[in-house]
Amino acid sequence: MRYLTIAIILVLAILATACAPMSVSDLSQNKAEYEGKSVTVSGVVKNTVKIGDLSGYTLQDKETDDIIAVRADSLPAEGKEMTAKGILIKDTLFGYYIKADE
Repeated sequence: MRYLTIAIILVLAILATACAPMSVSDLSQNKAEYEGKSVTVSGVVKNTVKIGDLSGYTLQDKETDDIIAVRADSLPAEGKEMTAKGILIKDTLFGYYIKADE
């Protein structure tokens, strides 16, 4: 019974950290590792843009100048702290960006 309890606690701890958002800076330093994978990133919304059907914004790290682009249908208010979740994509024209889950 004791081993089962320890195993359950370990699984819950792993799941909790896997769902926790990373900083934009952490993602910027490890982009290749996360390419094509689901990521959850926190930052401050900057530079919202909507051109036709294409819309998105950048998230800036709260402590550094690192940014990541987020492609999303809905645009949050600039200056808002938020978390974006989606797949990290590498594009030959735009570089890395997050295609947000919506």
